[in-house]
Amino acid sequence: MTRRHWLYGFLASVFFPKVATAQGKAPAGIEPLRLSDADWKKRLTPAQYNVLREEGTERPFTSPFNTEKRKGRYLCVACDLPLFSSEAKFDSGTGWPSFHTALAGAFTTRTDYKIVFPRTEYRCARCDGHHGHVFDDGPKPTGKRYCNNGVALKFLET
Repeated sequence: MTRRHWLYGFLASVFFPKVATAQGKAPAGIEPLRLSDADWKKRLTPAQYNVLREEGTERPFTSPFNTEKRKGRYLCVACDLPLFSSEAKFDSGTGWPSFHTALAGAFTTRTDYKIVFPRTEYRCARCDGHHGHVFDDGPKPTGKRYCNNGVALKFLET
């Protein structure tokens, strides 16, 4: 890493400390779920709370959803909003459940600078829980890769 990279990192941490810029709003018809911090802690496991409310990341290759092959839908574990169809799931080799397409209206996005370089974070449109980041290196038809924390999901078989 060069001095220039260190300087960029320092400047980003000074000017963008855990800053995120909103790029989307919850779609019409989705009633936001707003709970107190204490209520979220009662509703979620510590691992779920860390990811959804504190923007943590689970360790790669730890989610049972990595190998899930059944047909169904993936929902937000905090509020049951449908997020992904099993038809959009693919093995990205990254260690996290990955999808090339989200269900319409499932997420809002914002840019975060937590690792200095900007990334697009996506959050549940209902409960505003952090799910992961979307990248432009996925398969067709979208070229997107929604890299999701498995602990933030639950599966509903159809």
